[in-house]
Amino acid sequence: MASKAAQALEKAIRALGGTWDTQRAATALRDVGLGEGDQRQQEKRARQALRDLAEARVIVKTDLDSATYRLAEQ
Repeated sequence: MASKAAQALEKAIRALGGTWDTQRAATALRDVGLGEGDQRQQEKRARQALRDLAEARVIVKTDLDSATYRLAEQ
């Protein structure tokens, strides 16, 4: 089962579309009340949620050299 952060982030990505990086993901998680901790902890949570969604093939990397993702083609 996906984490609460991954589930919330998936909803945001599906609703808003576009490209997603750590900063945008952290902001989206803060907006839904999952912004506990300092900035480092928030970014770590966001990166993990992005990795979880990529592993589940919900999102795909847009650039192999950066942690930037977009919604996978359905």
